[in-house]
Amino acid sequence: MPDVTLVQAIDLALGRALADDPTVVLLGEDIGTDGGVFRATDGLLARYGAERVLDTPLAEAGIAGVSIGLAAQGFRPVAEIQFMAFAYACLDQMINHAARLRTRTQGRLTCPIVLRMPCGGGIHAPEHHSESGEACFTNVPGLRVVIPSSPARAYGLLLAAIRDPDPVLFLEPARLYRSQREAVEDTGIALPLDRCIVLREGADIALVGWGGVVPDMLAAARVLADQGTEAEVIDVATLVPLDADTILASVAKTGRCVVCHEAALTGGFGAEIAARLAGPGLLSLLAPVERVTGYDTVLPLPRLEEAHRPSVARILAAAHRALAHG
Repeated sequence: MPDVTLVQAIDLALGRALADDPTVVLLGEDIGTDGGVFRATDGLLARYGAERVLDTPLAEAGIAGVSIGLAAQGFRPVAEIQFMAFAYACLDQMINHAARLRTRTQGRLTCPIVLRMPCGGGIHAPEHHSESGEACFTNVPGLRVVIPSSPARAYGLLLAAIRDPDPVLFLEPARLYRSQREAVEDTGIALPLDRCIVLREGADIALVGWGGVVPDMLAAARVLADQGTEAEVIDVATLVPLDADTILASVAKTGRCVVCHEAALTGGFGAEIAARLAGPGLLSLLAPVERVTGYDTVLPLPRLEEAHRPSVARILAAAHRALAHG
């Protein structure tokens, strides 16, 4: 069982999907000959040919539109958008067509497409290349939003997304592409969608987040453990549909919660989690829900990028504020 990076796990899952299902096709800018801007499709053109791995023009709306057409005709397209900020050109296609096709046709057609793309900061890229715009898509009924945070989870969740009958936005934290290695066996076994993943058990406080902040939450939990506080760490993994039950159960046990994400504070998906906790979880809370997020500014690249992102220090400060109550 080889140790692979997250981007290699993506490549592994895509290869498995192509091998297992002849209706799976890949399309995107530079994914064929060049193997993708981050090499997530490296070697797949040579193995499966230009009819299964298609290089496209620089036209994100066209990529999304062609994918929807392919899906309506029985294919399972997996489209790569080079960077998340470029996905805003796909909003019309994803909101008005992909997410509505099942309802519009009263179930006669589904739209099994995956729109995958890197997201978040940490790679010191220029403007438009470090966006965390997941909240733009979480408000779209009919669209799943999935964000893995490790190689094994990337492999299993991507296979599940490809096999899902409805459209999935699959976000890949760019800072995690090559930052860690993990044993991943190419078994073809998918992980379940729509479930949070409890990475660390704890009884004192819940740290909840997704994507690129998950390693920071785990690091903060280790510091808290040295201080005598046991933090439960929850990787949300699928933002929509949200597995609120797992988060509510954790807060019922711990009484405190810190929600972390790279996106801006205002309108971020962390606000939705806080709102869910303010309803059925209200009587369990011993302290206000804390949020550790990006700031309400355009990402200040490159020198202030790390100051903008949630950090271990900021997560610890929020945890200490929550622990100071009660």
